[in-house]
Amino acid sequence: MFEEFDFDLIYRERTKAAPLGVMMCGIAGSGKTTFSKILEQEGFVRLSIDEEIWAVNGRWGVDFPMEKFEEYRKAAERRLQVRLLKLLRDKQDTVIDFSFWDRKRRNAYKQMIEDSGGSWKLIYLKVHHDELRKRLKLRNKRFDANSFPISEELLTSYLEDFEIPNGEGEIVIGN
Repeated sequence: MFEEFDFDLIYRERTKAAPLGVMMCGIAGSGKTTFSKILEQEGFVRLSIDEEIWAVNGRWGVDFPMEKFEEYRKAAERRLQVRLLKLLRDKQDTVIDFSFWDRKRRNAYKQMIEDSGGSWKLIYLKVHHDELRKRLKLRNKRFDANSFPISEELLTSYLEDFEIPNGEGEIVIGN
């Protein structure tokens, strides 16, 4: 999936002096977790909001009602922020496997990373809507932390609300 991407664009930013925080950005099904796991194999600590929610609360729509998702997401994000800050203070490179769908949150994390002595990279995975639908159709059949069900209605709302990064120092991967 990412065979053509030059990972050295990220790896050469790694230094002993300043930890690197890689922020994944994209719609559900765009490949954020797949990309993050590649970085994890190279020594980055991966922080996944989906996996944090799963570990604490179970599967969305199965172990807890969908109405609780936002409450659980906020709590999971607070826990991961605490962990992120500790990792950065410890000079550990991280990859943040969130959607970062809005500019305000992206800017807040950039500032958080910089205030902790780190540098950041924003990776935007740009995938055509039809391809997202194909991927999500397959993913919805799985049963793991990274495959919570995405209906057509939910995907449509994600697509409508997503703020595409533009002029934010993003690296764009995709079409």
